[in-house]
Amino acid sequence: MDPPEHTHYRQVIEPYFSPQAMSDFEPTCRNIARNLVDSLPNGNTFDAVEQFSRVFALQIQCAFMGWPDSLHQPLRNWVVKNHQATLAQDRRAMTDVAQEFNGYIYELLKTRRQAGANAPKDVTTSLMEETVNGNPLTDEELTSLMRNWTVGELGTISSSVSILLNYLAEHPDLRESLTNNANEVQDAIDEILRIDAPLISNRRITAREIKMGTRKIPAGEKVTVLWASANRDEGVFGDPDVYCPEKNRDQNLLYGAGIHICPGAPLARMELRILIEEFLRGIDTLEFASHELPGRAVFPTGGFNYLPMIIEKKYGL
Repeated sequence: MDPPEHTHYRQVIEPYFSPQAMSDFEPTCRNIARNLVDSLPNGNTFDAVEQFSRVFALQIQCAFMGWPDSLHQPLRNWVVKNHQATLAQDRRAMTDVAQEFNGYIYELLKTRRQAGANAPKDVTTSLMEETVNGNPLTDEELTSLMRNWTVGELGTISSSVSILLNYLAEHPDLRESLTNNANEVQDAIDEILRIDAPLISNRRITAREIKMGTRKIPAGEKVTVLWASANRDEGVFGDPDVYCPEKNRDQNLLYGAGIHICPGAPLARMELRILIEEFLRGIDTLEFASHELPGRAVFPTGGFNYLPMIIEKKYGL
């Protein structure tokens, strides 16, 4: 969407990611993060993707939306099917996956309508009560919103967590520094995810003719915006592998820019910050499993599909 239509919908959804909303959700987020870190095996190999990053993304998304724990496994299976269909560019499978997700949402909406005044007071119920230009959001609009929020949350949060753990294992000095200086964790996360992108690209259609460099792109052209490439632009960042959060902070396109900047950025930042704070609080050592190799995710997904690691927890935790 573009303004003015876009503006009305942004005005509806942005309060869900306000400072007050994030403050209210923070204790729940920290409890989920702490329990998950505490549940990790001590001294034994575990897959940081399957046993940590994906679990966190599912638990935190369902908690934020007010969805039941019974959706954890169906959504987990759905993410895998969605990724496989996208990777194969199987249009039929992609349609089937979209319809499956619609079914989950329609059931959540139905349950709340049947409950009436007894429906849970959560984000999903609140969205059902929103209006745009005086009209209630339709089921199609609600499903579209929740699908975008869920795909973004489950996919990119999981990828982000695996990238962060991989980087901290590769840079023990940075991990030690962040353990002792929690106020630096947020900038560190943004910079690590600039270097190694969790979201590789978006597809768009040009609204008008534009010129980029020496090339003209006509209106109506399909384009792929490579965020991963933009955030490693040597003309902006110099050597893109150099870790320098203070220097690169203002140019980082991790969450986009302009009127379409990710509305959920405050939520994602808080979730990742709290998870890494709790991880650093609870572990003493972080190493790669010496007998197994990590498996990188394949385009269009960032991060890892498999990340075998070993941790030693701090005494008494």
